[in-house]
Amino acid sequence: MSFEVWLTYVVATAVISLLPGPSVLMVVGQSLANGRRAALVCVAGDVFGGIIVMTASYVGLGAIFAASALAFTVVKWAGVAYMAYLGLQQIRSAGRAVDMAEPVQISSAASWRAGFFTGILNPKAIMFYMAFLAQFINPAAAQVPQFLILMATSCVVVAAILGGYGLAAAWVSQRLKSARAQKRIRLGGGFTLLGGSAVMAIQR
Repeated sequence: MSFEVWLTYVVATAVISLLPGPSVLMVVGQSLANGRRAALVCVAGDVFGGIIVMTASYVGLGAIFAASALAFTVVKWAGVAYMAYLGLQQIRSAGRAVDMAEPVQISSAASWRAGFFTGILNPKAIMFYMAFLAQFINPAAAQVPQFLILMATSCVVVAAILGGYGLAAAWVSQRLKSARAQKRIRLGGGFTLLGGSAVMAIQR
């Protein structure tokens, strides 16, 4: 793999990652509702889920999803349901927290799981990586080292961009301190997650 090919991969991955999708909306929702730490932990979970998706695509699991409409549909709607569930839970907890004058508390494990399942329950990502990675791997050279380089590159790029979204959302949230503003922010986080669920649902 030449430097030019690798650089093209970096740019392509960055452009794709910048486009708002389920992962971006999940991280922003976590950041608005639960703060910067929750967002960054969520990013870590999403990146780990991406590693599994890329590895599965590399070994050919994507072909199974491409050939089986049922498998695609089951995984897709599991992701839709999970993100919608998190959004509804966030909206409910936001209302209770304001009524009790207490901040919403969420464990790091819950934030990590939210990111992980958002990253892995997206069959479109499996098929995308299966086709996308192949364009940058030289079949005449050792393929595993090339795949590892591309996977590490994806992890760094995705983590940086999702982290940027999360930190920006946290910056906005921290500057709105009133109880009413905090309630709206947390509700906004929940509705953002519902929006991510809708985005995933309309993907074909």
